[in-house]
Amino acid sequence: MTNDVPPEVSPEQRAREDELVERVLASFDATSDARLKQIVRSLVTHLHAFVRDVRLTEQEWKQGIDFLTAVGHITDERRQEFILLSDTLGVSMQTIAINNQAYANATEATVFGPFFVDDAPHVELGGDIAAGAAGQPCWVEGTVRDTDGNPVPGARIEVWEADEDGFYDVQYDDDRTAGRGHLFSGEDGNFHFWAITPTPYPIPHDGPVGAMLAATGRSPMRASHLHFMVTADGLRTLVTHIFVRGDELLDRDSVFGVKDSLVTDFAEQRAGTPTPDGRDLDGRSWSRVRFDIVLAPAPD
Repeated sequence: MTNDVPPEVSPEQRAREDELVERVLASFDATSDARLKQIVRSLVTHLHAFVRDVRLTEQEWKQGIDFLTAVGHITDERRQEFILLSDTLGVSMQTIAINNQAYANATEATVFGPFFVDDAPHVELGGDIAAGAAGQPCWVEGTVRDTDGNPVPGARIEVWEADEDGFYDVQYDDDRTAGRGHLFSGEDGNFHFWAITPTPYPIPHDGPVGAMLAATGRSPMRASHLHFMVTADGLRTLVTHIFVRGDELLDRDSVFGVKDSLVTDFAEQRAGTPTPDGRDLDGRSWSRVRFDIVLAPAPD
């Protein structure tokens, strides 16, 4: 424990602080769940080490409590400020790294984000998840395979994204459902659908997390991306994004979610270019992207 405090702290003060840590740790000795016991003891150890390392003042402790209280107050069924806090501190990505270890050629995972919604509308192959969301149409296609190269039919593919104004549907107050949906891969593992071309946007920064970013000189901006969650029997669930190659925010994404393997070409198509399914886009330009998904085996 003696490495948790600066060297200028007296031996007597160190001993007093060490004794408190030991008493708190001992209070969990009767915990019957071994995993819970490991977690709470490690949490106590690291929390006390942090407090001792920075020599936290009582005023700073109160400010921290007030900050977490504000995070709780702004969180509701439509906004998850705690996930946002986890994302901006890199904890979400670290948890993902631990729980999605590299496996052969499996697609890499990234952050879940605070805007996933259960029961998104079902969209047939070739359908449009935009449902009126503002933005340039984008044709998305690809395959779902396992790491042996076998197609995965019937994989559930959840997709969601922000509109061109930088907002997800749940950030509007009119109960719209747009820019999200789910579909299933075909018998050959293929999928295709219409979405909108991703654009950069800020994470919600009108709350305590935004205040923290401003106080530390950080930007709330996220690199352009399209969310995926892919599930299939016997295979590891994949939560990931694809990012737009050339986006200037790729190296400073506010939630540390960018991985090189997920940066993809969204090919711009001039107005009047025929679409893969013959859709009439009323003379608008559009883009297209291919994303081939590889799922790792489910953990034992």
